[in-house]
Amino acid sequence: MSKPILEGVFVPHITPFRRNGEINENALRQCVQFWVEGGLSGLVPCGSNGEAPYLLREERKRVIEIVVDEVNGKVPVIAGTGAIGTRETIQLTEDAKSIGVDAALVVTPFYYKHSSKEIRDHYSALLEAVDLPIVIYNVPKFTRFSLEPSVVYELVSEYENVIGIKDSSGNLSQLAELTRLVGDKVSVLAGTADVALSTLMLGGKGAVIAVANVAPKLCNALYENFKEGKFEDSSKLQGHISHINEVLLRRHNQLSAIKAALNMKGLSGGYPRKPTAPLEENEKKEIKEILNVIEVC
Repeated sequence: MSKPILEGVFVPHITPFRRNGEINENALRQCVQFWVEGGLSGLVPCGSNGEAPYLLREERKRVIEIVVDEVNGKVPVIAGTGAIGTRETIQLTEDAKSIGVDAALVVTPFYYKHSSKEIRDHYSALLEAVDLPIVIYNVPKFTRFSLEPSVVYELVSEYENVIGIKDSSGNLSQLAELTRLVGDKVSVLAGTADVALSTLMLGGKGAVIAVANVAPKLCNALYENFKEGKFEDSSKLQGHISHINEVLLRRHNQLSAIKAALNMKGLSGGYPRKPTAPLEENEKKEIKEILNVIEVC
């Protein structure tokens, strides 16, 4: 099993839909080119921003096929394959492997409340069933569950195909503990833009952040400046990125706001899938303003 090295900024990207809810395949290809040309380290289809919970199994496969084809080996593709149950997660991960992804991003099971042991057993079953590099995904704001660093440590220690952890808790204490426990073995990646630079300073390897959908060059510049030791420049860029993150992900529905921003940039972000609604016209003014910030950074 070839294991990609995960370093840099990865985009957990949107899935463009037409007004009727169908996947806009040409728009997706256009967006993939934009993200790759923006210098990002990899693409993550079918994650939270890709509206994976809204996608049927065959639709997930099709999105991943398009992304793998369009990327054409230029950067790693890490497909979101997490689901509510273990059996479905294994099936989705097997699908992604058959398409030729470099790794899978697997969210903790959601909806029902699970113990840490149940979560650990879920990942163990997946890791034993599918020979594919796995990135564990902790996103408490969606799952209402925060994965204990000790569970990540146990999984990393036992299974060689765990190659990373995307932590979207935004909790620096948790990120510091993850880095202490497993940072020398796997890639610890920030899942929220506000702590991208802090995660790098703690010893993490990068970030998987939604802001990269609309500002790939800006996000990549933060990472490159940090790697070059330009910490003052990195700090300034973090400030801009945090501001963009505030507008796109906190003041508005992030799925709708990111797509509106891409549409305004001349790309086809399309529409969110129902029941999520697109932004109202009066909400778009602030999005236009934030795009001006991106252009001058």
